[in-house]
Amino acid sequence: MIPPALSYCLRRRLLNPKLRRIRLVVCDVDGVLTDGGLSYDEEGKVVKRFDVRDGLAVRMLQQAGITVALLSGGRGGASEQRALHLDIHHCRVGVGNKRAGLEELRHELAMGREQTAFLGDDLNDLVVRPATGLLITPADAAPGLRRQADWILRRRGGDGALREFSDALLASQGWMQGFETSGVGTTN
Repeated sequence: MIPPALSYCLRRRLLNPKLRRIRLVVCDVDGVLTDGGLSYDEEGKVVKRFDVRDGLAVRMLQQAGITVALLSGGRGGASEQRALHLDIHHCRVGVGNKRAGLEELRHELAMGREQTAFLGDDLNDLVVRPATGLLITPADAAPGLRRQADWILRRRGGDGALREFSDALLASQGWMQGFETSGVGTTN
């Protein structure tokens, strides 16, 4: 683990060798892809707000051949709908044991620990630490998780945190210039 006191840029440079190996990006949903707030409609259904920049990040990762998966303890239907919209084929919700869920997913996809990055925001995400090569958190993650994370992003959950991470990941693997010159022609 890289000491948290290092500057953001230095920390990112030190993580580049690990970033180059990542082939699977697994995201918690509430607090990472959303701001963690829950709204309910008149029928009691959960309504969540997702950042469109994170949607484009998913598309870019997919185009680069990196698998994106969702692994969440929450339920409600919004996560599944977002996964469908973004062609995320591995969406697991209502997961009680995130480490077991992550290890099962890695086994299913034949991905090693060092090929896996996990983005989480709260203490229940700490259990994945031994099962992932990189543990990443949004800026507003729980302090206990931030202390254990390999990288604390500048962006908050639901405000482009996945996009910030994906840009660095894709740059480390040589993909960003291609996206910047050709664009990404899919909806997000």
